[in-house]
Amino acid sequence: MPARTDLFFSPGWFASVQKAGGVQRVPFGHPQTTPRRAVALWALLAGGRADVIRSQRIGVEVPRRKPSCGVAAAVLFSVFAAALLSAPEPAQADDAATPAFKVLDSIEARVQGCTTCHGQRGQGTRNDYFPRLAGKPAGYLYNQLVAFRDGTRKFAPMNYLVAYLPDAYLHEIAEYFAKERPSYFPPATPTLSAAMLENGARLATQGDAAKQIPACIACHGAALTGMEPGIPALVGLQSNYLAAQLTRWRSKERHAAAPDCMQRVASRLTDSDIANVSAWLASRPAPADPSPASRNSMRTPLACGSQP
Repeated sequence: MPARTDLFFSPGWFASVQKAGGVQRVPFGHPQTTPRRAVALWALLAGGRADVIRSQRIGVEVPRRKPSCGVAAAVLFSVFAAALLSAPEPAQADDAATPAFKVLDSIEARVQGCTTCHGQRGQGTRNDYFPRLAGKPAGYLYNQLVAFRDGTRKFAPMNYLVAYLPDAYLHEIAEYFAKERPSYFPPATPTLSAAMLENGARLATQGDAAKQIPACIACHGAALTGMEPGIPALVGLQSNYLAAQLTRWRSKERHAAAPDCMQRVASRLTDSDIANVSAWLASRPAPADPSPASRNSMRTPLACGSQP
């Protein structure tokens, strides 16, 4: 039977690794605590620093915020830990995905559970399928967290991560990322033909009147930075993520509050339309000011339940 390994936070930038033969304190982020550090950081989102939760299956101890979060942490451990503990280290680390925070008992520390997929400050990582969160309207981010928690938007890691988090905590998380303004990654270089990109640009900036498809910029803004309180930025997203979400809207796998304007738009897009507009949007440079437009500064062409 393999020796049990316990990982838990100690005060400061250290992790204590208990193995057969004793406990060794090593700097947090040291190869010996990687990728195990991710397990503890996932749990920070579901907790804080009071009390301790133990997972008997994987032998991980982390601080938690309050007793009501215990079930969330337990579920979290069972879903992510096996993969994280057994996953090999990447050949080259993505610095944006490396946890970093200044104060342990803080929202900055607790949202480090989001880091591996969404980056230290919500800037995203180089993984195509995880979006940038930073700077998006807090109302939009809150709506997505509620949808993941309540199961109306489905992605198993997110569903488990927020399953037992209360509304107030989800608001706090949304407000944190909405205020962040980290730099953008360089935009992707399109691999599609010029004609396909031209079609994507036309859909994004002009729409298609014949198919009753409004332009993306009509709702998401000329700079694609979104609008308060519920319309997200599209700039800074990867083409694969954009295409996946449009496909989910079209298949009714993803939903929003009625009237669901995105489902109406996506239902009129062909596979080629989705590929072309996604590639063009992903190629757009970051604007000088990434802040979303103020509420009602644009009149949207369709009624949207998420944009009251």
